[in-house]
Amino acid sequence: MPRFSIVVPSHGVAGRLSQALDSVLAQSFGDFELIPVCDAPDAPAADVVTGYAERDSRVTPVHSPPSDGLAGARNTGLRAAVGGHVLFLDGDDVLVPGALAALDARLDGAGDVDVLYFEHERTPWWEGEPANPAAPLLARTPDGAFTPDRAPRLTGVTLPAWSAVYRRAFLTEQDITFPGGHFTDVGFGALVALRAERVATLRTVVVRHLLRRQGNRLGLPGEHHAELLDQTELVLTRAAEQDLPADRLKPLFEQLFAAVLKTAAHPRRLTSGRRAFFRRASTLYRRHRPDGYRAPGGSLGVQHRLLASGSYAAFRSLRAAHRTASRAAALLPRPRGLRTRLRYAAALRLPLDRNLVVYCAYWGRGYACNPAAIHAKARELAPHLRAVFLVEPDAVGSVPPGVEYAVIGSRKYWQVLARAKYLVNNANFADAVVKRPGSVHLQTQHGTPLKTMGADQATYPVVAAATGSFARLLARVDRWDYNLTSNRHSTEMWERAFPSTHETLEYGYPRNDVYCTASAEDVARVRKELGVPDGKKALLYAPTHRDYATGFDTGLDLAEFCEAIGDEYVVLLRAHYFYDQGTSRGGGRIIDVTGHRSSEDVCLAADGLITDYSSIMFDYANLDRPIVVYADDWDVYRETRGVYFDLMELPPGRVARTPGELAAVFRDGSWADETATSLRAAFRERFCQFDDGRAAERVVRRVLLGEPPASIPPLIPLAERVPAPAATLVRS
Repeated sequence: MPRFSIVVPSHGVAGRLSQALDSVLAQSFGDFELIPVCDAPDAPAADVVTGYAERDSRVTPVHSPPSDGLAGARNTGLRAAVGGHVLFLDGDDVLVPGALAALDARLDGAGDVDVLYFEHERTPWWEGEPANPAAPLLARTPDGAFTPDRAPRLTGVTLPAWSAVYRRAFLTEQDITFPGGHFTDVGFGALVALRAERVATLRTVVVRHLLRRQGNRLGLPGEHHAELLDQTELVLTRAAEQDLPADRLKPLFEQLFAAVLKTAAHPRRLTSGRRAFFRRASTLYRRHRPDGYRAPGGSLGVQHRLLASGSYAAFRSLRAAHRTASRAAALLPRPRGLRTRLRYAAALRLPLDRNLVVYCAYWGRGYACNPAAIHAKARELAPHLRAVFLVEPDAVGSVPPGVEYAVIGSRKYWQVLARAKYLVNNANFADAVVKRPGSVHLQTQHGTPLKTMGADQATYPVVAAATGSFARLLARVDRWDYNLTSNRHSTEMWERAFPSTHETLEYGYPRNDVYCTASAEDVARVRKELGVPDGKKALLYAPTHRDYATGFDTGLDLAEFCEAIGDEYVVLLRAHYFYDQGTSRGGGRIIDVTGHRSSEDVCLAADGLITDYSSIMFDYANLDRPIVVYADDWDVYRETRGVYFDLMELPPGRVARTPGELAAVFRDGSWADETATSLRAAFRERFCQFDDGRAAERVVRRVLLGEPPASIPPLIPLAERVPAPAATLVRS
């Protein structure tokens, strides 16, 4: 039997779950079992956990449906536990180094205790000093093992479930489990404290708790706050049945109703039913108030007396008197120009147009990428919707005939942004755009993250300086309702990079649908448009942007490269979209396709891809055609830009470090041999999970038509997909 069973619920924290698991497995004390609780075998966290379970026999995952909530997940883990003591750890928290050794030593010294409370550190997600809220409470407890009556303020109400380790036999004998619903820690912690006979404390930080940017789920508005009263009633009823002594009942009562009053007075938590909440709380207060209880002084004491008397009108007036000053001025839209600002503000007062969809791609660079693919599918499946594409003045020519557009900054631009029910973008709308209640913002992204993104860029000075204000970036992220991903890796990384409350849609990238739907005729047409000579193998060379460099440099002498590999090849040069303006860089066997509207067309035309660290490799892998990575400055790029995984360890094909090596893999044919094919297969398995040719349909049905998730077309397995054929290569 292991010393510890560590239960780790993982719902909604796949992006940081590996940090939690690593913190446990790296402990110097190794006598434990680690029980991650996943939603289902195919959930995002399950992918993370599977790798750990394969590498370490101490990891034994179990499953609990999201509908059972946090309480259900913990109870499932508790039922599976066989260790002597149980520790609960949230999936985005970590154990500090040496934590288990410290717990083991303290348990040995304290003897057979039912519960051992310890300190924890609350770490701000972005900046600020960590806090240790349990320290003052634990500092006033006896040094050795003690009975609960010697520390009556240690009620369990104010401490989260992961701030203690519990003797498993005690929980089993007393039949203590997590009560269902929200605020389960309040109920569980209080029930443990009521039934425990011997307690000890460890005045050392054991768990480091990361405060989420989007805040604790319990602080969000909603009807779930009524469940705090359920937990309060449960605990006080059990205390009455146990005939809890007055010196222990009073602090328990006071701590429970401190939480109740905080909720009742909060202006945003209870969006409806405030009066009913107050009345029920008043009833519980009078029913369970200890004999001789005296309310605290000050404003809190006034609230206690109003709750005891059931005076909701007076309580509401008191709450209004303490409300902070109006923030209306901070919410005013601020587009440039007084006249434009006034027009936009006026349009915001008009009703939403529930049939209006606004699209934008690459900050208005043209009709492209995921927004264009969604727009095209919406014209087919939702013809009743009016669509307007936002473009810069010099990109108007990219808009296909029959597609309505608005020039960015124009009067029409601000009008449609103010009125649209749906807003779709692969980047972000301007800071001045107001997220209206009832509007739906869909972030489609425009690539799979190899390099760090969003908040993860903050530790890389070169990138952070170019990014600008992270606060403004995350304010834009807060407008998202949905975020689209094309693989599980992206799901996890976006969760870290863009922390907010939006819903992730694992539907694939609509722009990549064409890789599964295009025909040989489509490929031939595109090659002819781009000027690829008949019979030539076309190699797409697509280098990415360097944050530490100024301007565009191919990084490779393409003329020398063409000379070295033979005249059977031509090179399609596509620079990063930051450099899609300017003179042509082509000539001879080099065809500059940077200015071509569709990167998808360019990929269809290419028989193979040469890239460095561009996210185009993830999209191109859907075609199951050879990919060569030219990594001449990988170490510099990794250190200055930051990456999420080592591309050299998980490449999509052959890797070359010098121009000579790159030419050699084409001369000897190894760019498309069995080894290259095997590397590509593993890469596709990891990064082509959701791109099956039906992503646009899924998005339109779920987001624009409001169909339930159960009716969305399921994914086609990777092995059953048939990528568009290459012009000169024969796929086995």
